[in-house]
Amino acid sequence: MHDGQRNERQDDNGPQERSGGQPLAGFTVGVTAARRAAELGTLLERRGAEVVHAPALRIVPLTDDTELLAATKQLIDDAPDIVVATTAIGFRGWVEAAEGWGLGTALLERLGGVRLLARGPKVRGAIRAAGLDEEWSPASESMAEVLDRLLAEGVAGSRIALQLHGEPLPGFVESLREAGAEVVGVPVYRWMPPEDIGPVDRLLDAVLARTVDAVTFTSAPAAASLLRRAEERGVHAEVLAALRQDVLAACVGPVTALPLENHGIATVQPERFRLGPLVQLLCHELPGRVKALPVAGRRLEIRGHAVLIDGELRPVPPAGMSLLRTLARRPGWVVSRGDLLRALPGAGRDEHAVETAMARLRVALGVPKLIQTVVKRGYRLSLDAHAETKYGADEPR
Repeated sequence: MHDGQRNERQDDNGPQERSGGQPLAGFTVGVTAARRAAELGTLLERRGAEVVHAPALRIVPLTDDTELLAATKQLIDDAPDIVVATTAIGFRGWVEAAEGWGLGTALLERLGGVRLLARGPKVRGAIRAAGLDEEWSPASESMAEVLDRLLAEGVAGSRIALQLHGEPLPGFVESLREAGAEVVGVPVYRWMPPEDIGPVDRLLDAVLARTVDAVTFTSAPAAASLLRRAEERGVHAEVLAALRQDVLAACVGPVTALPLENHGIATVQPERFRLGPLVQLLCHELPGRVKALPVAGRRLEIRGHAVLIDGELRPVPPAGMSLLRTLARRPGWVVSRGDLLRALPGAGRDEHAVETAMARLRVALGVPKLIQTVVKRGYRLSLDAHAETKYGADEPR
C-alpha cells in the first residue's frame, strides 16, 4: 500500500475510533456529488449520519463533441510545449475519445514528446496507465502550485494545453496569458443538470426546513447548480439564508467553495482535498455546533433528526423536533402554544396539533420530565437550577 493510501485510510478511520464509531449519529447530511456519491454516502453512514442523496449535476463525456475533436486534432498537428492534465477521469476520457476517433495512437505519440504535468497522484496514475511519463506533479494536488511552477520557470512564448475538467480555474489561464503563454483548452467533459431534478428539490426543501444539518459539495458546478435550481424555484434568498445561518456547507476544497462564498456563505474545507478528510471534518464540526443543555438532571443534545440524552440516541419525528428546537432557543423560558403552533409545519390554527405533537415528542424522548407543562401558558424545557448563571437568573420562567 502506498503512503498516500495509508494516510487517507487513517483519515477515514480516525474520527470513528476517537468518537466511539458514531460521531455523526443523529445528524442528516446532504450529498450533491454525482461521481463517487455512493462512496461518500457510505463514509458518512458508517459514522452514523443519515444521508440525503441529491446529485446536483451529471457528467457528460464529450466522445462525440466537435469541440474536443477539434482541440485534439489541433494538438496533434501543432504540438504544444506543455500539457497540464488536471483530473484522472478527464485524462482517461480524452484518450478513450481519441481512440474512438482513430486518433488514439497519434495523440499518445504527441503527448509522449511534450512536457506533461499532472495535478496530483491520481492524474499521474492515469498518465502512466496510458504508457506515458509525467515530468512533474505537485505534492499538494493544487493548481496554484502548478501555476507557481510554470510562472517561476517562465512561459513566455510557450504553447500550453490545459485539460479542462468542468470547474472554474480562477486566474490560472489569465496568469499564464499575462506571462506571455498561449493557452489552449481541452474540454473533455461537461457538467449538465441531473436528468431527475426531484432529489435536488427534496434537498432544497430539507435545507429550507432545516431538517438537514450539512450539505457536502465536491465540485464547484454542483454548488452552482444547487443555487441555480433554488433561483428557478424562487427560493434563492431563503436557501442562502439557511446556508449562511443554520445548515453547514462543507466543501472538498477552495475551488469548490467559490460559488457559495461568492454569495456570502461561509464554508468549511479539509486541509487535504479528499473525501476521507471531508468526512473527518464533518465528524468534528457538526458535534461541535451542538450546545449541550442540562435539563431535568440529564445532558441534552439536539441534533438534526435525533436527540442525545446522556449519550443515548433517541430518534424524534419531524414535528417533535420542530417543537424541541423552538423550546431550546429559550431554554427554561415558557413558550406559548401559539408560538409552538407556528413552529409546526402545516399545522394550521388548531392548537390541539401542538398537544398531539408534544405527546409524541415526550414518548420519543422517553423522559417526560424534560419538558414541563405550564398550565394555561405553554411549555418549557426543565432547565436545571445550576444553569441559572449561564442563561440568566432574572429571566422569566
